[in-house]
Order: sequence, then structure tokens, then C-alpha cells
Amino acid sequence: MMKFTKSCSAIAAVALVGSALFAFSSTASATTEDSVPVTSSRSFRKVNTVKKDLLKESTSTSVDAQSSWGGIESLDVPQTQSQSEKDAAAAQAASRSASRESLTKGDFTITPPDGQTSAALVKFAVQFVGQVPYVYGGNTPAGWDCSGFVQYVYAQFGFSLPHSSGAQAGVGRAVADLSQAMPGDIIANGDHAAIYIGNGMVVNAMSPGQGTQICPVGTVFPGGYSIRRLL
Repeated sequence: MMKFTKSCSAIAAVALVGSALFAFSSTASATTEDSVPVTSSRSFRKVNTVKKDLLKESTSTSVDAQSSWGGIESLDVPQTQSQSEKDAAAAQAASRSASRESLTKGDFTITPPDGQTSAALVKFAVQFVGQVPYVYGGNTPAGWDCSGFVQYVYAQFGFSLPHSSGAQAGVGRAVADLSQAMPGDIIANGDHAAIYIGNGMVVNAMSPGQGTQICPVGTVFPGGYSIRRLL
């Protein structure tokens, strides 16, 4: 009986010690798990950041063929010219203008007045004989009527005359008659106007069929007329 009792006591002591060790082990395990840091790994895909040089100018000139913006050739970019290019363009324009002017003047060179005298005026006027056609309402070497011719010639000497033969018959100073007329005087009436060149002759724009001609005073002024002097 005594041996059985001792055996039971020993078994109980072993069981108690085992229980104590199990409890200590559980506590230590829990403490260890609480002290371990929690970590996580990212589940999203890694993104590579591309660094760009924002100060570098792009040199690409490619255009998508399907784009509706159009190609480089359709861009309207203002162009600048150097001074030499501008001078060359101006010279070319002047040359074209001179060519057109030459054509409208019957392909002959107009000699400017060589003075401000009546003789210089007559010399200037007669160079248009056979060169300029009669054009009603005209007053340039491209074509003129009688009063337009007189107006143009006197304009080269600084006089502004009306474009009317009747009005020209009243300009300047009156000359009594043909015997007192001097080269450069205007002879005019309500129907015609001409420039007296001496010896009973005038230079004038006669008609569409005859153009600018020299003829006797009596041929173009069969009736009355006025003689006027400006120079």
C-alpha cells in the first residue's frame, strides 16, 4: 500500500512538472511571435521612371501620315530677307516697271526737258511726233487727246493745266494774233488745242488716225482761236 502511494505521488509530480514546462513553452512562443516585425511585399508592378532633359530642344520633324494636322510643307512660316535680297528684289521690280513703261510709250526713249525755256518746251514736245497715238481722254505717252497732250507737256515744266481745250484757251497771258505768237505758246479754242512751234506750225494730237503730228495752224484751226503764253 505504501509503495502504491509513493508511485502515485511521483506520477503526479512528473505530470505537474510537465504541465509547468508546457505552459512556459506556450508563453515563450507567444512572446516570440509578438516580437517578430510584420513585413509585406508590394503586389503592384514596378514602374521605371524615365528622366527627360526638359531643356533639350526636340529636333524631330516627323509627322504621322494619318494625322489631320498636315505635313511640314503646309506650314505657313514667315520668311525674312537680307538687305541685299531686298535690294535685288527692288531692282527687279524697277526693271519690270521700266519695261512696261517702255512698251506703253511706243518703245522709244523720252528725253526729259533740258531747261525751262520756250525753246526747251518745243524740243520736248516734238519728240512725240509719230510716236504716241490719239486716245480720247488720255493725257500720257500711252495715248492722249489734243488737250491731254498740251496738259502733259506743260506739266513737265511745272504747270498744272485743265484737261479741256476750251479751258486752256483762257490760261496765261493773251497774245494778240499769230504774227506775235512765239514758240511754246498755246493755241486753243472750244474744239482743239495745240502748241505753237513757229513758222505758222503747231504740234498737236490730231485724230485717232493721225496721232501726234506737226501741221499748219490753218489746218487744225479753220475758224477762230485764242493764243496764250505761259513761258
